[in-house]
Amino acid sequence: MKVRIGVGLGVRTRLNGPELLSVADALERLQFDSLWLSERINGPAPDPLIALAAIAGRTHRLKLGTSVLVLPGRNPVVLAKELATLASIAPGRFLPAFGLGAVDPLEQRAFGVIREQRASMFNEMFDIMRKLWSGDKVSHDGTHYAFEDLRVAPVPPRMDVWLGGFAPSELQRVARFADGWLPSFITPEDAQRGRNIIGDHLMNYGRSIDEDHYGVLIPYANGPIPDELVATLARRRPDLDDPSVLVPNTWDELTALIEKFIEVGTTKFVVLPMTEPTSVDAWTTHLEDLATQVLPLEREVTYDH
Repeated sequence: MKVRIGVGLGVRTRLNGPELLSVADALERLQFDSLWLSERINGPAPDPLIALAAIAGRTHRLKLGTSVLVLPGRNPVVLAKELATLASIAPGRFLPAFGLGAVDPLEQRAFGVIREQRASMFNEMFDIMRKLWSGDKVSHDGTHYAFEDLRVAPVPPRMDVWLGGFAPSELQRVARFADGWLPSFITPEDAQRGRNIIGDHLMNYGRSIDEDHYGVLIPYANGPIPDELVATLARRRPDLDDPSVLVPNTWDELTALIEKFIEVGTTKFVVLPMTEPTSVDAWTTHLEDLATQVLPLEREVTYDH
């Protein structure tokens, strides 16, 4: 299996203009595996689909991921068409990751989504899009959506869909729908435990996930962890005595944490800077330093099961 490392931008990123394209150019030149863009309507982060489409047109090998794209509130047929188009323009490079959109109730209201219906909408949307990507004519009469005799083209090449989350319902959803698991704010021990739970659910659904499709998103800081992030970690992981262990704040801590995840079978990584550089030149310098530290960890690994 191949260890691969990409870079993510958070929901508070201000890379939303031409400088984003320059950063993508640097990622391609430095041979990072991927770039992942988050979604936040109520904030400065760029729309991930539009931004990734622009980046797809100027890169050749960089993979392009969403971390995550909110499904509830979108039209599943229109979204299936959009994703199929992007996957066809960048064959083998588009890696959509989907979520429920649990963070911001203002966004849920703007999307016209009732919080209690998010999970059922998500499940129905996912099923619809999978069927539409087959190229067959599809009719659907469900709880939230209904249509007749629609066929989406172009038929996309293989498009692995990733889901995150660590709650029991989220792990079950990964096993039911996903091609890969990409959680965040977890420990290596969490990753091992979550993978075992997903494996049990996979047997129940009669499905499988490729062994090298287990990943993790790792936020990191260069220096002190921002107070706002410390508070967020405490809310998200009250079970941890020191949730700051989830955010390495030196290069040595970051590389050591990646190695610990590799030991438990995690091979796909998205590292996300919590304090972003303030200019393109500063970004380039930062990414060059990051590449020197983490890209030597990319390698072929073999596990005994």
